Amino acid sequence: MAQITHQIGSRTYTFAGLRELLAKATPARSGDYLAGVAAGSAEERVAAQMALADLPLTTFLNEMVVPYEADEVTRLIVDSHDAAAFAPVRHLTVGGLRDWLLSDAADEAMLARIAPGITPEMAAAVAKIMRIQDLVLVARKCRVVTRFRNTIGLAGTLSTRLQPNHPTDDASGIAASLFDGLMHGCGDAVIGINPATDNVPQVIRLVSMLGEIIDRYAIPTQSCVLTHVTNTLAAIGRGAPVDLVFQSIAGTQAANASFGIDLALLAEARAAALSLGRGTVGDNVMYFETGQGSALSANANHGLDQQTCEARAYAVARAFKPLLVNSVVGFMGPEYLYDGKQITRAGLEDHFCAKLLGLPMGCDVCYTNHAEADQDDMDVLLTMLGAAGCTFVMGVPGSDDIMLNYQSTSFHDALYARRALGLQPAPEFLAWLRGLGIFADGDQVKLGGAVPALFQRALRQLS
Repeated sequence: MAQITHQIGSRTYTFAGLRELLAKATPARSGDYLAGVAAGSAEERVAAQMALADLPLTTFLNEMVVPYEADEVTRLIVDSHDAAAFAPVRHLTVGGLRDWLLSDAADEAMLARIAPGITPEMAAAVAKIMRIQDLVLVARKCRVVTRFRNTIGLAGTLSTRLQPNHPTDDASGIAASLFDGLMHGCGDAVIGINPATDNVPQVIRLVSMLGEIIDRYAIPTQSCVLTHVTNTLAAIGRGAPVDLVFQSIAGTQAANASFGIDLALLAEARAAALSLGRGTVGDNVMYFETGQGSALSANANHGLDQQTCEARAYAVARAFKPLLVNSVVGFMGPEYLYDGKQITRAGLEDHFCAKLLGLPMGCDVCYTNHAEADQDDMDVLLTMLGAAGCTFVMGVPGSDDIMLNYQSTSFHDALYARRALGLQPAPEFLAWLRGLGIFADGDQVKLGGAVPALFQRALRQLS
């Protein structure tokens, strides 16, 4: 692509190509300054955004930001592009796409229709010129529904991942957090543990424990141990009752290689999980996590800004029809997202881009203890994501993950979001909660107030 120029007053700004234009148009964040790709001033950023708004969408089909020959993620993006789905918006510029997305013509059905025709770079580009309210409004119109043992993503719902991590993987500690979360209505997206000791025997032990609890109490949900995909494959080979396969993914081949994965390995893992046939209402068996800054941290960003790299990770996720995708937005730390303002913007960008691309997107509304952020910032992001139709958020005891040592959202935060925004858990899970008296009958999210008799023996054993 030839150089692009844009004039503001008497000053002319020049951008060397698409990669530089995307980077300079990105709202300010510490990771892009660290990478040396950010705009040098607010005026230069505005010039880049204005130039980007005038860029035809077809440009993204003709110029690759990471070479096709050198990167399998680029090849996936190009080779899987659906020209027929792209046709309704093919004539638009980036700015025109923004206007169209905000119009009544872009309804739920139309957005689902065009999703296979939108590339990650197009989604990233339009996000860069959108306000917060734009990101919320368009994402809210995108409906992505997935299924395994329950139905995730229906209108009027907000699901939660129950995250009962423990610093020593103690079974009693995990179970105590798990029952606490269930008593607050958490866990319909997944009951997911990050193991403190990450090896195959431990994975099998934790998967088996979660499977036993789900079976014993007939909970319409799924479990996942967030270990490396090769460990999950080994556990499946040894007969472990694996529901979902987890893996962290990124937006370039080199970044994924730093995780020890490639597309072929992910395909193998998905096939192995499908062979178990453990889903009861659907067969979405993959759970992916992403985060702005992961490619830069692996020195694998190819000169791209971190938000564009993040959007490219969604092409990887989309190829494997996941049940859940999750941006751990503040987990990377202030080196990539410095403060609450940057974390909030990034979380809403990630959710918007993923939903536009057709993914069941959730968000870990979180921050590390050395970031310039606090729970007030997280309350704002949680509320905005709930308004935007976020698929799921985290449920962590006391919002403080004592194993991963970061701050997230608590069981009570999930209750707040559902109550404030009139949202419910997944329908099968809601029926289970009401059947046990954990939730009271009625339209509002209300706790039933009593410990189900089914749980009482288990809780006595833990006390």
